[in-house]
Amino acid sequence: MRREFAPILLFVYNRPQHVRQLVTSLLANEEAAQSTLYVYADGAKDKNDQAAVQEVRQFFMDIDGFKTVHLIQREENWGLARNVIDGVTNVVKKLGRVIVLEDDLVVAPYFLRFMNDALDTYKDEPRVGHIQACDYTQDPSLPDTFLIKWTGSWGWATWERAWQLFNPDGAALLKELEARRLTKTFDFNGKYGYTRMLRRQVKGLNNSWAIRWNASLFLHDVLSLNVGKALVQNNGFDGTGTNCGGGGLYASNLWLKPLEVKKIYPIQENKEARKAYERYYARTNSFWAKAVRRIKRTLKGDFGR
Repeated sequence: MRREFAPILLFVYNRPQHVRQLVTSLLANEEAAQSTLYVYADGAKDKNDQAAVQEVRQFFMDIDGFKTVHLIQREENWGLARNVIDGVTNVVKKLGRVIVLEDDLVVAPYFLRFMNDALDTYKDEPRVGHIQACDYTQDPSLPDTFLIKWTGSWGWATWERAWQLFNPDGAALLKELEARRLTKTFDFNGKYGYTRMLRRQVKGLNNSWAIRWNASLFLHDVLSLNVGKALVQNNGFDGTGTNCGGGGLYASNLWLKPLEVKKIYPIQENKEARKAYERYYARTNSFWAKAVRRIKRTLKGDFGR
């Protein structure tokens, strides 16, 4: 029986160079030729962005190498969160599963094989709701794949059954986290401010869909399949994106070989992997770590946040 590959959702805006890098890396995946690509091209915020937005759209009008390409052109500027929520909801409802990418990513040659293998392997496992293919901890203690109660947003996949758990109401999610006294655990034992990120979303200080997805699955005790070898690299920390801070903080080295998917038993969080993330955040998110990064940026002439 012929295998059906999951659709790829790509969210783009005004960065043609990044888009070319991502698509080139995707086309190096053998499975791309049998995969349907949905491109959500956001509308320009103002006249300054119009030329770059049109260049990105034209690129996808002329593209070859995928099974089919659907280009959804927003007439207005929706922003990433609204685009992702709408795009994932529509496609996953129709096709049952999705692989999701943003325009500042680069993927390894076996990224699509891994994501489709993982989607197949865990399709009927209700306690696994997310697949994440980026590792920026570079912690050698992490196994090739592991289960963790956390979701990353750089090169991920899910199923319709899991996406039904997504709650876009950040205030309700925050209230439940606090009522159940789960904020410290949600924040990796207080080492990273995911709760603060959610509070800022509630206050309108950010518009993150990802923090709401993370909290939604966390509160349902649903796990993510993560990798200890990165199949995705984020190249967006160059000042061109909406969220461009971080620099080498989230650097990853692409794993250029196949990464095998074996179903993990029992289906429970890998506590040692969680500790590895705690160590990473303790090392990179402490007061002194932030102060040193700020000093280095200032010395380079970067006076941004």
